Amino acid sequence: MCLLALGFLLGILQPASGQFPRACASSESLLRKECCPLWAGDGSPCGELSGRGSCQEILLSRAPLGPQFPFTGVDDREDWPAVFYNRTCQCNSNFMGFNCGECRFGFSGPNCAERRMRMRRSIFQLSTREKNKFLAYLNLAKHTPSQDYVIATGTYAQMNNGLTPMFRNISVYDLFVWMHYYVSRDTLLGDASVWRDIDFAHEAPGFLPWHRLFLVLWEHEIQKITGDENFTIPYWDWRDAEGCDVCTDELMGDRHPTNPQLLSPASFFSSWQVICSLSEEYNSQQALCNASNEGPILRNPGNHDKTRTPRLPSSADVEFCLTLTQYESGSMDKLANFSFRNTLEGFANPQTGIANMSQSSLHNALHIYMNGSMSQVQGSANDPIFILHHAFVDSIFEQWLRRHRPLREVYPAANAPIGHNREYYMVPFIPLYRNGEFFTSSRELGYDYEYLADPVDSFQDFLMPYLEQARQIWQWLVGAAVVGGTITALITGLIVLGCRKKRIRPTAETQPLLMESEDYHNVSYQSNL
Repeated sequence: MCLLALGFLLGILQPASGQFPRACASSESLLRKECCPLWAGDGSPCGELSGRGSCQEILLSRAPLGPQFPFTGVDDREDWPAVFYNRTCQCNSNFMGFNCGECRFGFSGPNCAERRMRMRRSIFQLSTREKNKFLAYLNLAKHTPSQDYVIATGTYAQMNNGLTPMFRNISVYDLFVWMHYYVSRDTLLGDASVWRDIDFAHEAPGFLPWHRLFLVLWEHEIQKITGDENFTIPYWDWRDAEGCDVCTDELMGDRHPTNPQLLSPASFFSSWQVICSLSEEYNSQQALCNASNEGPILRNPGNHDKTRTPRLPSSADVEFCLTLTQYESGSMDKLANFSFRNTLEGFANPQTGIANMSQSSLHNALHIYMNGSMSQVQGSANDPIFILHHAFVDSIFEQWLRRHRPLREVYPAANAPIGHNREYYMVPFIPLYRNGEFFTSSRELGYDYEYLADPVDSFQDFLMPYLEQARQIWQWLVGAAVVGGTITALITGLIVLGCRKKRIRPTAETQPLLMESEDYHNVSYQSNL
């Protein structure tokens, strides 16, 4: 009862609470190479007047890279984001954002001091109302322009080194599709030449931390446009699935009755247009994806190349993967053996851990199985199944982190493929995040998975906001307790004093008889439950 009362009291006291920033997409910002927007709360760059952060030089990692990319100075993503900016907001404490105007993941409140823990759940555990809300949120994100970010439609050289900015608006959902394209696109070398063996988010150590950040940001943007701070991305547990369980019109869209490569017209995903799916066309034009519509979502699950992916992943595949003790190994790319990352990504056999380029398993298997928009890396995020799939992949990563409890130093500091060293800033995020920062438990980032959550931990998570607020106001609580105790003592003293004045000395007839000693020892105290 006291706990509930405390929770009620604290609830009453609770206060209300690349992606290129639009504010940095001007020629002035590009020529100055500075992205330090004003925070509206105090009108200063990075909220410096309020102690939120300050505009500082970017410190780039100088650790040696692997041999996979033999060029220097030909790709805007090298030493991200130095080609575009060398000064950005560096936020203090629990503040975050391109202008330090938001809270770090897992924190909330006006001063970002309140811990929050959200729960990601299986899409099959959601109520009908919750499923409909999730689908409606995705559709809203698809048709709501991003207020904070724009996308680049040309390279820095094509922008005349900043003199003629080339950016355009984009919806919240398509912003993330474009980011997934941009991070994995080929390097444009000029004269229709490209370098394909490059990817800043796949086929190397950064695969899991990059997608972890990607989903957290996606979740965060949907929370902002819907005003639903408790929204979380659901996951699809595809272990031992015999088919695409989520491919129904009640969820992610059934198959079209006459064209098996399209979605059922009963699903509103059938009206969605994809972007950034024509990589060969961009390469031939030496151009970037400009987010123009390129046709409907394609999906034909199960009618894929079965010699490459004979089946969907099994529980045994996942369990073997989790037993691998090394996060990364060898060349730290698609050829790595006994690497947890390479096995989970799907380039190694999930029964032996040996790299096998002729097969696609685990994560990769789902992409191949969908046989459509999901099956091409750069444009795979066009299909909303991408979110459910990667949320479950992230949960397997979380299981591995909890089982093996690696230090951050386990993540490679050097000699990984370009973009994947521990201290490398992840492309194309602004504000800046390093790979190693997301080689950590999801609970540190403010979310957990329902099927992984410990009941004791869940209860602690329930109490955490109240305990955190109690910590912030403990001086007031102690003061109130002292004052209350003093007042209680005074009242008690007055009552006792009054009773003494009224007490009448008892006569001999009214005094109780004293027990004989032998009777005293024979008394027994019993308590009845």
